[in-house]
Amino acid sequence: MTELLDAVAAQHFPHPPATVAAVEAFEHRMGWRLDPDLRAFYTRFDGARLFRGSNAPYQILPLAEVRRARVVMAQADTDTAGPSDWYAVCQLQDSNYVLLDVGQQTHGRYPLRDGYREGFPDPYYCPVIARSFAEFLSGALASGGRSFWLKALEVQGE
Repeated sequence: MTELLDAVAAQHFPHPPATVAAVEAFEHRMGWRLDPDLRAFYTRFDGARLFRGSNAPYQILPLAEVRRARVVMAQADTDTAGPSDWYAVCQLQDSNYVLLDVGQQTHGRYPLRDGYREGFPDPYYCPVIARSFAEFLSGALASGGRSFWLKALEVQGE
């Protein structure tokens, strides 16, 4: 994770770090704890814009802007509007999001989903695209500004 964070610092547009108090307040407000990858990211940067341009392809949200995906994408905080354990953590340039799924963990890490607005909240249209934030960040940094998972999803659908 350190190499990924160093790459963000050197080549992208990170925000100043979240304070320990801000992280604790976030976890208390949300009712779940950041996994090790997310904790490493947010204690180094409280959000970041990856790649150049005002309409950056990846905008990792500051803790204060992380919200339930159903509130962000469906403007409702009800079970019919989507799962309560999906959170919008990264805004994409096309009004879609990358979603953190805190309802499951693998090796102590939360997976990330494609927050495809037109298919939300159907898990078929919002599949897991990374098993951890580190895997997501690695793919994003290597993407050249593209949604790195889309090619793999196309191949799976064939």
